[in-house]
Amino acid sequence: MKVWTKVKLTDKNTEVELIAKSLTNYLYGYGPIQALTRKYHIKEEDRKILDQYTADRIAGILMLYLAKDINRINDIVNKYNIPNGIVKEIIPELEGYIEK
Repeated sequence: MKVWTKVKLTDKNTEVELIAKSLTNYLYGYGPIQALTRKYHIKEEDRKILDQYTADRIAGILMLYLAKDINRINDIVNKYNIPNGIVKEIIPELEGYIEK
């Protein structure tokens, strides 16, 4: 029988760590999260907890991707694909350098 549980990976991959930290800053560094942090007086310690949680989750998904563990990635997608969830429409957004 399968049981849904959270595990901490002991494997270290400095590239995954770099990408996870960078993506966390990319997602939360600017924009609405900063405005919400100020508006609701969210403490720096609480923001660190949120950022760490996000970076750990991103790193876990990246490790599954590098291991080509499609089954586990599909399990995550199926569990968290909530039809009436908060996110209604996805509009892909990127930023970065472009040649002009």
